[in-house]
Amino acid sequence: MPRDSREKNVSFSEAAAQVPATPTKTNSPQDATYHGHRTRLRERFNTGGVSALADYELLELLLFRSIKRADTKPVAKALLKRFGSLAEVLGAPENLLLEVKGVGPSVAFDLKLTATAARQMLKGGLNNREVLGSWSKVIDYCSAAMAYEKREQFRILFLDKKNALIADEIQQSGTVDHTPVYPREVVRRALELSATAIILVHNHPSGDPTPSRADIAMTHTIIEAAKPLGILVHDHIIIGKDGHASLKGLQLI
Repeated sequence: MPRDSREKNVSFSEAAAQVPATPTKTNSPQDATYHGHRTRLRERFNTGGVSALADYELLELLLFRSIKRADTKPVAKALLKRFGSLAEVLGAPENLLLEVKGVGPSVAFDLKLTATAARQMLKGGLNNREVLGSWSKVIDYCSAAMAYEKREQFRILFLDKKNALIADEIQQSGTVDHTPVYPREVVRRALELSATAIILVHNHPSGDPTPSRADIAMTHTIIEAAKPLGILVHDHIIIGKDGHASLKGLQLI
């Protein structure tokens, strides 16, 4: 019998129906869970602001940008466990952030970018203002910039004759407990910027802002070097995780 007479005629639509369907991708219950969690966190933030969220939840919100398809809560809690607080997470060096499970280069970059943006916002509050009349803003900015640094830094705020900020510069970086400071370099830079006053700032990585004898002696040396040139040292602020100290406020200068 000829082969074609034994074959049953099948229409195109029938043939297509016989082809197994390609499975379509569906969201897993886990996907639905973290998407719902993200939506709820955003709604709470939009409704109640910062006060409506715990630190780990604020950190979760930040991590949404760099961790697209996973639960960010474990990473947020691991970061806080390692560093102690949201401020310390944002102040942590990139290499230490990368040691935390779940933190890759994009996460570390986004956290450091957030910290930098926050510091610039605080610094913006000092621009074109009489600094001595915005003292709390000075402290907030210096604390954000230096409190969680792992090495000592010596910073100078250069002011004009109206005590407005001309420049903010890190003059030296040192070790965990010492920064070399050169009074002649401090004065020379003030003259270059035509500054008539300066505020000295440095941090104590130990967290305790109590001034040392060396801090006090160095401050007096700079005051004596600057005075004949008409440059006034308003204060020397020491920043630590546990707060700040003002040598002027302590009547040490």
